[in-house]
Amino acid sequence: MFIVHDYALAIVFCFITMLCWGSWANTQKLAEKNWRFELFYWDYVIGILIFSIISALTLGSTGAQGRSFIDDLKQADSNNILSAFIGGIIFNAANILFSAAIAIAGMAVAFPVAIGLALVLGVIVNFMASQKGDPTLLFAGVALITIAIIINAVAYKRNSRASSKPSSKGIIISLIAGVLMSFFYRFIAASMDLDNFENPAVGKMTPYTAVFIFSIGIFISNFLFNTILMKKPFDGAPVSYRDYFSGKFKTHLTGILGGLIWGLGNSLNLIAAGKAGAAISYGLGQGATLIAALWGVFIWKEFKQSPKSTNTLLTAMFLFFVAGIALIIYAGL
Repeated sequence: MFIVHDYALAIVFCFITMLCWGSWANTQKLAEKNWRFELFYWDYVIGILIFSIISALTLGSTGAQGRSFIDDLKQADSNNILSAFIGGIIFNAANILFSAAIAIAGMAVAFPVAIGLALVLGVIVNFMASQKGDPTLLFAGVALITIAIIINAVAYKRNSRASSKPSSKGIIISLIAGVLMSFFYRFIAASMDLDNFENPAVGKMTPYTAVFIFSIGIFISNFLFNTILMKKPFDGAPVSYRDYFSGKFKTHLTGILGGLIWGLGNSLNLIAAGKAGAAISYGLGQGATLIAALWGVFIWKEFKQSPKSTNTLLTAMFLFFVAGIALIIYAGL
C-alpha cells in the first residue's frame, strides 16, 4: 500500500484535505435550487463510500509495503472494526446537522462555528490520545483559530442585523454539530497503528481499511438519521424517498461528487496521520474553515448585505486562521 514517509508530503496531504473539506459543500449549493439538502445528503454519503472502495482497491492494495486491503480486512480485530464503524456513525450524526446548518445559515457561518469548534476540541482529544508534536505550538495555533472563530461570530452578528435571514437556529445546530464532529476522528485513529503503517500491529487496520469501515458506518447509519430528518426536517416541509428517486441524474451526480471530494480529503488526512500525528493532521484538515469562509465570502457573497466595517473583521479572521495553521504545522517539525 502507499505510505507517506516524509513530513513535508504529509503536510501537503493535509492541505489537500483542507481544500477538499472546505470545498465539498459547494456541490450542495450547485445542486438544483429546489433540491433539499436531505436528498442531496444521500448522494453525498454514496460518494464517500464509493471513494473509500476505490482508494482501498488501488492505493491500499498496491506496493510492497504494509498489508493489502483484503488481507488487512481479514485480520482486523472486531474491536478495531467496531471503533472505525462507530466513528462513521458519530461523523454522520454531526455532518447531517452540519449540512442542515449550511442550508440555514450559509457556509461563511456554519464552517467557522461548527468546524472551528470541532478543530479546537478535536485537537485536544487526539493529542491526549497520541502526544505527537510540540504541545505549546500546537495549542497556541488552536488558540489563534479560536480567536478567529470569535471574530467570525461577531461578523455574523452584524450580518444578521443587516439581513432578514434568521440566525439563532443555524448557530445552535452548528454548535451541536461541532461538538459531535470533534470525536469521530479519534475512533478511526484508534482502529489503526499510527506508529507503524509498514508493519501494523496484528488486529489493527491500515488507513485504507479503516476508512472503508468508517464509510460503511456512515452509509448504514444514514438509513436512520437521514430518514428521521426527511420526515421531521429542521426547515421546510417533509420529503420522501419518492422525491429522491425523482431527482435528475445530473443532480444526483452533483451530490456524489461532493462525497468523492470529502472522501479524498479524509483518506489523505489519515494517510498523513502516520507521519504527522493524529492531532496535527486533524487540526490542519479542519483548517477547512478558512477555505469554506473564502468560498462563502468571495464566491457566494454571503456577507454582501453587511456593513462595510464587517470586511475588517473578516480580514482579521482570515489572518488569525492563517497564523494558527502555521503554528500547527511548525509544531510537528
